[in-house]
Amino acid sequence: MKNIFKTFIILLFFCFTKSFGQLDTLNYLKQFEINKANYIGQPFSKLLNDMMQIHPKTAWSFTPFNNKNIVTRTSFNFCEKEYSFHNVINLAIFWETPIPRSTTKSYEQLNAFFFTNDEKNFYGGKIVKDIKVYR
Repeated sequence: MKNIFKTFIILLFFCFTKSFGQLDTLNYLKQFEINKANYIGQPFSKLLNDMMQIHPKTAWSFTPFNNKNIVTRTSFNFCEKEYSFHNVINLAIFWETPIPRSTTKSYEQLNAFFFTNDEKNFYGGKIVKDIKVYR
């Protein structure tokens, strides 16, 4: 019985720790959405440089329904890849100029959606049209 109680307490601790960590990340990223006027019309590298505390772990590109050949939005996640679809915090960047889907697809296949220096260099020069942070 003591072991079950100890295990329950430890699990409870990890759940609270993870929840507070996500809230901190969400609040941190929301500040960039609130101040998005500083980043709209600027290269994405400016936003990345200002994000000193955390950096994206994965990048997921999205095409509009009427044109599967271009990417108008990329969602950057701040969690491990295996949790990318489980109520995670997303930083959605809408691009001023659409990006060819073939290019983003090659990066996704090359790096398995991880946000590496290759993606940082590629997306860094793209111009931000809008920023949304959501969970």
